[in-house]
Amino acid sequence: MNKLIELTNVSKSYGSARGVLDLSFQIEEGQITGLLGPNGCGKTTLIKLIMGLLQPDKGEILLDGRAPRESLHLVSYLPEKTYLWESITMREAFEIFRNFYPDFSEEKARHILTEFQIEEEAPLRNMSKGMQEKAQLSLVMGRECLLYILDEPMGGVDPLSRETILREILQNYHPGSAMLLSTHLVSEVESIFERVLFMDEGRILKDIDVEKVRQEENMSIDAYFRKIYKNKEVRHVG
Repeated sequence: MNKLIELTNVSKSYGSARGVLDLSFQIEEGQITGLLGPNGCGKTTLIKLIMGLLQPDKGEILLDGRAPRESLHLVSYLPEKTYLWESITMREAFEIFRNFYPDFSEEKARHILTEFQIEEEAPLRNMSKGMQEKAQLSLVMGRECLLYILDEPMGGVDPLSRETILREILQNYHPGSAMLLSTHLVSEVESIFERVLFMDEGRILKDIDVEKVRQEENMSIDAYFRKIYKNKEVRHVG
């Protein structure tokens, strides 16, 4: 299978503070991978490195065989905080995405927005945090690309909406693509994972196949998460 993400001995620090240390892993096409760990474990730094928003101190990152800044057109990225300005409407956002991304399907994005019951003419400032996240997800999943990176796609969404979001992610995710999804809602999202990367203190603590855990450990990913972090003080899983 084609390797869409390749990290080799990647490290990044912030002065005396460590971000990530000596990370090496690959994600192939067709894989939906969960990125889990406590606050401050390095998940956001890792995502920013993959996106080319940060540069590693050492090591190599390749997206479909190329450096991140040469292959960002292959990636649809949902950051934890919205990058849209408050006055924009979704109709205007659709036009921007249509002009910037040849792989953007306005029809597909509009369908997702309709499923979320959000009006195209509503400005972002009139939306709740959860609605803003849904609106931004319609843009991200409206693209047909090789790699989707979602950072806390349901962080501000009420429990009743999470099932709808998961359904839209799965229905609009291309099977030949890869997805890396960071979340603290392990029990509610684990059903879509095929593989999980557990991070701790800037390192990959565990890289596991989901079915293997369920069959050999006889437990859910959420239970397995709690097991491996039980001796650590985890203020918030995310």
